[in-house]
Amino acid sequence: MLLFSNKIILILLVLIVLLPLLYILLASFLDPNVLLSKGFSLNPSDWSLEGYKRILQDELMIKGFINSVIYSLGFTIVTIVITIFAAYPLSLDGFKGKNIIMVFFLITMFFNGGLIPTYLIVKDLGMLNTVWSIILPGAISVWNIILARTFFKGLPKELFEAAKIDGASELKIFLKIVLPLSKPIIFVIALYAFVGQWNSYFDAMIYLEDQELHPLQLVLRSILIQNQVQPGMINDQLAMAELSKLAEKIKYASIVISSLPLLIMYPFFQKYFEKGVMVGSLK
Repeated sequence: MLLFSNKIILILLVLIVLLPLLYILLASFLDPNVLLSKGFSLNPSDWSLEGYKRILQDELMIKGFINSVIYSLGFTIVTIVITIFAAYPLSLDGFKGKNIIMVFFLITMFFNGGLIPTYLIVKDLGMLNTVWSIILPGAISVWNIILARTFFKGLPKELFEAAKIDGASELKIFLKIVLPLSKPIIFVIALYAFVGQWNSYFDAMIYLEDQELHPLQLVLRSILIQNQVQPGMINDQLAMAELSKLAEKIKYASIVISSLPLLIMYPFFQKYFEKGVMVGSLK
């Protein structure tokens, strides 16, 4: 009975997540009036790729997508490098002063300078309106460092001792033993970083003035929240009703396109994600 109840609950949870996604996907193809009045329709005349065509013809949308890929990949790489090189020394028993360093790290989780001081620092460093203003300020996450440090502590000590007996240096141990065994936690951090940066728009809204540097989420925000479809998407003379329907299609198609990279990533990262989160959080 308990097993049956758990299955029912899981099915309901899946439907709660899946149904809005299916609705958005259908809405990006179907006529908005048909979707609202009839729901799903198999009539070919009710289906259209016009929303996707308009998006793919819009330079700002394409540029925003490319910018988001660059920002997310760059942010992920910098985050992984900083996190691994910070967490590994802190996991070593013989590293003196690691507790003091961890205290400084932990303080930053509860206290920070705020928006204005951060903006002034970015400005003084000459990073305003550059790629680095998006990649560098948030690249260090204390939570990721703690997660990675806990994972490193859980690695078998016998491997390190055997390597030292064979004359391996700390660098060789790190490169030949630690990194190959750290794929789960690296993939977890990469997923956290990529998804967080891909969905981020606030930093770009503050630090980037040039529209050519705007990420996809900032372009999408103007479409969904401010209800402003890009001029390049609708540049022909249509009736008001047709323009409204086309704008709705563009909005839904934009959501689908912006979600594609994350939907593609998750199946490949899932096995590492489960193992990395569990191992890094139990100790």
